[in-house]
Amino acid sequence: MRYENIVWGLEIFFLAVTVTMRFLHLGVLALLTSLILTPAASQAREVVSFSGYSPGTIVIKTSQRRLYYVMDDGKAIRYPVGVGRAGMGWSGTVYIDGKYIEPGWSAPASIRKDYASLPTVVPGGSPRNPMGVAAMTLSGGGEYAIHGTNNPASVGRFVSHGCIRMYNADVMDLYHRVSYGTRVVVLR
Repeated sequence: MRYENIVWGLEIFFLAVTVTMRFLHLGVLALLTSLILTPAASQAREVVSFSGYSPGTIVIKTSQRRLYYVMDDGKAIRYPVGVGRAGMGWSGTVYIDGKYIEPGWSAPASIRKDYASLPTVVPGGSPRNPMGVAAMTLSGGGEYAIHGTNNPASVGRFVSHGCIRMYNADVMDLYHRVSYGTRVVVLR
């Protein structure tokens, strides 16, 4: 009887080790996939030649899904961004009128009508908060912002209700470069 218990115990032990190793392999595979599909901050932004706007201006070219922060000497930092989906894009000149780290989010009426089940407020830092780690609100009605995202796969696409989405590392980089009143030019 003791021999059977030992054999049965060893079988359970080896089954547990096998299952654990499979989950470990899946975890490593998931980690590697996320590292490959989500570019590092140094890969997401780059310095490029850019002219026609004064230093300190943000220029967003929605057709390219790119945001440019204009620097001196005919250069700009280019960031990939997610922009308004079909029928929700816009253009014009606005200004940064607020800066927030881990902002709470309340869906504006235009989003609430499409997603009635949304909570009144999604707290800052929540994985369900679409604003990511930081947001810079834009003048002109309070419905649009340049913000991070909890969904990095959405960057580089036509996905939003009009906001400009950035990788969290990129929005933090931009956040520290700009101030209240920074001019933002949005082009189609």
